[in-house]
Amino acid sequence: MTVAQTRSRRVLVLGTAGLLARLGLATVWFLSGFAKASDPRATTVAVRAYQLLPESLVAPVAGALPYLEISLGVLLLLGFATRLAAILSASLLLVFIGGVISAAVRGLSIDCGCFGGGGQVQAGATAYTMEVLRDIGFLALAVFLVIRPDTQVSVDRFVRRRAEQTA
Repeated sequence: MTVAQTRSRRVLVLGTAGLLARLGLATVWFLSGFAKASDPRATTVAVRAYQLLPESLVAPVAGALPYLEISLGVLLLLGFATRLAAILSASLLLVFIGGVISAAVRGLSIDCGCFGGGGQVQAGATAYTMEVLRDIGFLALAVFLVIRPDTQVSVDRFVRRRAEQTA
């Protein structure tokens, strides 16, 4: 195999991995965002349960969060502003991971509300470790896209190629 063939194959593999990461993360944001948007009351309960925000910010955060997640899903699905969407995704995931760890350390017994629902649960009914590990996995997808945002079947790639053709 020539150097050019090896490079071409590497670009294809990384582009495909990026596409799968992009679509996987988009799916996560869609599922999470639509679940929260479909039950705003439960989303407010979930945000309040973390006991991290002043009461005056609970409703605005609970109201905006589902639409932020859905917007990130749209950007990632289209592959538009992929690096920015990945940076915002990673930032939001770090906030979520920090929130879950904070709840665990403070001894709160809450459902994370990550995919709808949320609020108080019985002592011992939490799944903090699995929630943090899951979010670390999503964070890994976001970090991959921050490092390598150029993926197949994306608006970003289409725009870049059009610009190269006209230059």
